[in-house]
Amino acid sequence: MLNYIGKRLLALIPLFFGITLVCFFVIRLAPGSPVDMEESMNPKYSENARQKFIEMYDLDKPLPTQYALWLKKIIKLDFGVSFARDGRPVRDKILERIPVTISINIISLFFIFGAALFLGVLSAWLKGSAFDHAVTVFVFVGFAVPTFWLALLCMYLFGVVFGILPISGLTSWNYDSLSFFGKIADLTHHLILPVFISVVGGLAGMSRFMRGSTLDVLSKDYIMAARSHGLPEKTILFRHALKNALLPVVTLIGLSIPGLIGGSVIFESIFSIPGMGQLFYQSVTMRDYPTVMGILVIGAVLTLAGNLFADIMYALADPRIRYAGGEMRG
Repeated sequence: MLNYIGKRLLALIPLFFGITLVCFFVIRLAPGSPVDMEESMNPKYSENARQKFIEMYDLDKPLPTQYALWLKKIIKLDFGVSFARDGRPVRDKILERIPVTISINIISLFFIFGAALFLGVLSAWLKGSAFDHAVTVFVFVGFAVPTFWLALLCMYLFGVVFGILPISGLTSWNYDSLSFFGKIADLTHHLILPVFISVVGGLAGMSRFMRGSTLDVLSKDYIMAARSHGLPEKTILFRHALKNALLPVVTLIGLSIPGLIGGSVIFESIFSIPGMGQLFYQSVTMRDYPTVMGILVIGAVLTLAGNLFADIMYALADPRIRYAGGEMRG
C-alpha cells in the first residue's frame, strides 16, 4: 500500500506542473493587461512609470521565460508580489484568506455528506414511494438551479423581505465587543446563507449517488441470503448494507473538493466573504497575474490531494482491486 501511495505521489508531480503550465498561458490569453488596468485607474500614468512596471515584473520577456522565472520562485514557495496597489506578497494575501474558504468548505462537506447519507439511504429503502419521488424532484431542481441565482433569491427573501439573515460579510460591525459565545453566534448567523448555497450545490449529486450505491448493495447475494434467514429489514440495511454502500461515497468526497473550491468564487463574491474565492475574482478582474497563479496553485494542490484521497479510499473499499506492479493484492 505504501508503494502504491508513493507511486501515486510521484505521478502527481508532472500533473501538477502540467496544470500550472496550462493555467499560466491561458491567463495571458485574457483581453487586457496589468499595465492597461494601471492606466485605467490612474489618468496621469506616465510612459516612464509604465516601462518601470513592465520591467519590474518581467512582462517584457517572452512567455516561456516568464513561466520559467515564475516556476523557479514557486519551487521556493515564493508566489511573488501582487500587482495590486498594496504591493503585498501574494503568499501573505492567500494565507489571510484561505482559512475562511477551507473552513466554509469543511462545514459544507459535513452537511452535504450527512444530508446525502440520510436522503440517499432512505430513498433507496423506500424506492418508488412518495418520499423517493420528492427527493428525485429535489435532485433535478438542485442540478438545474444556477448557484448565483439561488444566492440572490435567498438574499432578497431572507435578508430584504424578512430581514432575518445578514447578506454580506462574516461578522457584524460590533463583533469585537461581543462575548465569546456572542461571536460564535454572530459568525453562525452570517454563515447560514453561504453554507446553505454551497450545500445545495453539492447535495443533489451526492444524494443521488448514495441512493444508487445503496440500491446496488441491496441487490447483492449476501443481502438476499440475510433476508432468507429472516433478518429484519432495518438490521439488513443499517448493519450489512450501509457499510458497503458508504465506502464508494466516501471516495466521492475527495473528488468533490474541486467543485467546492470553484463554487467559493461565486458565493464569496456574492456574499462579500473575505475568502480565497473573492480574492481570486478580484485578482482576475485586475489582471493580477501573481495572485491568480498563486490561488490556482493552491487549488491544484487541494484538487490533487482530493484525487489521491479518493484513490486510496477506492483501494481500501474494494480489496479485489489489483494495481499495476502488484502494489496491492486482494
